[in-house]
Amino acid sequence: MRGDKGEGGVIVHPYRGYGSHSEAFIMGRVFRQPGRLGRWKRGGVMRDLVDVARRVVRHGVADARVDIRLGATHATVNTDADGYFYAHIEITHTLPAEAMWHTAKLRVISETDAISTETEVYIPPASTDLLVISDIDDTVMYTGVANKLKMLYRLFMEKAHRRTAFPGVAPFYRALYAGAEGNRQRPMLYVSRGPWSIYEMLEMFFNMNRIPVGPILFLREWGMSLKRPWPRKAEDHKTDVIHNMLTLYDELPFILIGDSGQRDPEVYAEIVKAYPDRVRAVYIRKVDNDPERDAAIEVLANEMRESGCELVLARDSASMAEHALANGFISNEGLEEVRRDQQPWSRRASDE
Repeated sequence: MRGDKGEGGVIVHPYRGYGSHSEAFIMGRVFRQPGRLGRWKRGGVMRDLVDVARRVVRHGVADARVDIRLGATHATVNTDADGYFYAHIEITHTLPAEAMWHTAKLRVISETDAISTETEVYIPPASTDLLVISDIDDTVMYTGVANKLKMLYRLFMEKAHRRTAFPGVAPFYRALYAGAEGNRQRPMLYVSRGPWSIYEMLEMFFNMNRIPVGPILFLREWGMSLKRPWPRKAEDHKTDVIHNMLTLYDELPFILIGDSGQRDPEVYAEIVKAYPDRVRAVYIRKVDNDPERDAAIEVLANEMRESGCELVLARDSASMAEHALANGFISNEGLEEVRRDQQPWSRRASDE
């Protein structure tokens, strides 16, 4: 969208792919970007509003042909009615064992347009011992999901540099990525109920805060249009993503991270019940002051404990990191970095 100079046109946006040495998954969207009216070519609040509308109300190009090449493997898929494509590629050749990122080349043919592009596909190295799945909203980044209007404003209007990461999140996630030995390079997967149209902003936010971005951001299609101004419901979005990852990486244990504001504890409890030997820990960020909610989460924690998984409910990242260190998930240096990152915020809170 930044590159079209407000003129619009057909755009191909592939998202980061992921997979194993036997299969890979690549998703993206082909859409017609609306043009920007001439009088709003200059900066300002009105242009920001227009650009938000252009991101949200994008017209997907249906039935476009997408040719994908990953090494010696070739696959062809067509976009759906909303312009999305989702390719499941069976890898029949040997990929470089030492590489984590592999380049997939795409050629998209729609109407009279033929566009070539490429994307990255993440495949965990042989040394990977653990996989981390984290919620984004009110877990990594403050969005205030309890207040829907404020949440929508923060989702669409706030630029990446104005968004707030919770204290200690970045070093904690870097520590989980590196592991106790410092060289694990673990997969970091992020799930949000936000729309794919904020993908670019989230990438920028993660990079600016030095949070390991991992192979993929699992967002969802809201399906918003002038005729349907509210997002589609997707109650099972997070559950489906986690089930798919547990199936794909069927030999790896998991850590799940979320917050107390929505249904993360309940969703994760069901996952632990279904896969009792796969989830090593559940970290829940406490974002409210509701004793009844705390009691409900404690009940879930007791249920998980019977399956050999511990749920940690904490307001700060340091408490989570202390548990992670005690269980061998991160290094002592990683914990100290989390504590250092939280110190200015802790002093500010005590002064208030």
